[in-house]
Amino acid sequence: MALLLLLVTLTTCAATPQNLEYKMFTFPEATNTAHTKLLTTKQNLSAVTVCLRSFTDLRRGHPIFSLATSVASNDFLIFKLDESDLFDLWARNKNAEFALQDYKLNTWNAICSTWDATSGIIQLWVNGKPSSRKFVSSGFNISEPMSIVLGQEQDSYGGGFDINQSFIGMISDVHMWDYTLSSRELCTYTNEPWWDDNRNGNGNVLNWNALDFQITGRVLIEDMPSPYC
Repeated sequence: MALLLLLVTLTTCAATPQNLEYKMFTFPEATNTAHTKLLTTKQNLSAVTVCLRSFTDLRRGHPIFSLATSVASNDFLIFKLDESDLFDLWARNKNAEFALQDYKLNTWNAICSTWDATSGIIQLWVNGKPSSRKFVSSGFNISEPMSIVLGQEQDSYGGGFDINQSFIGMISDVHMWDYTLSSRELCTYTNEPWWDDNRNGNGNVLNWNALDFQITGRVLIEDMPSPYC
């Protein structure tokens, strides 16, 4: 049984979408290989919203969400910088920094980011708190085949991983849309926790309750812990 679990952990390939409600991906160690690749049939995005929940005690820089294409390794990237409470957001290989978002270690943080190709505006939400709105890149959709990765930051399409930037911790409730969610919708995501059976508004690009994915290396699929002591 233990051997079977190890083999599943090291080489999981989801042939059909899985419902991961009440589940989480656990990345238990620093590597330059272990990651989860998220698969989608949508390959042309004029706007993006990504929301997920993350738990870690890392104080060094690490990725939260990495989307690369053949023309831009940071086509859409949410990256937590070394400095306390400082994030770096990327779209189409252009970036902006965001600070003072009440990000906390060793607790679940609800993290969302939006970007629109027409306006070029990108924004960060952490635990329901919005950042200022900043310009990064406009005029071009994300239109090439996408490589979407959790656990590593892509310096090239589908690879270029750096062990010193790998994610250690847990990630859950990942959703992605091909439009920018409204402030009300983003607040709804933040305020409807994973144990709430009445959640709605699943992503139409990535949907945690019907997720197609591939696991490489030591990444565990585990039950979410109880929210109560």
